[in-house]
Amino acid sequence: MSQAQEWISICALTALRPGTGACALVQGKQLALFRPSKEATLYALDNIDPFAQASVLSRGLIAEHDGALWVASPLKKQHFRLSDGHCLENPDFSITSYPVRVNGDRVEVALA
Repeated sequence: MSQAQEWISICALTALRPGTGACALVQGKQLALFRPSKEATLYALDNIDPFAQASVLSRGLIAEHDGALWVASPLKKQHFRLSDGHCLENPDFSITSYPVRVNGDRVEVALA
């Protein structure tokens, strides 16, 4: 039997500016939260760039490639797909993605 996801409130939706990312520390994990547009579609990934071992992905540029949204690391420029953390240049370095939702006016994430 699977356990229900525990949703953790992070911030108000209005705290995330459209077209940008933001870093959040959630139960000891650094997450990169992305809000690509004014819509309430959000993405959550690990914030650690696996190539540079630095907490920088939340500061990366959001781009579209082959119909998917990606974040380009500000250090080494590798691209990570927002929907699942897949690395475009090297799938051996893909990162963890997390379920994220808007509940009322709050952004919530599930870590497990």
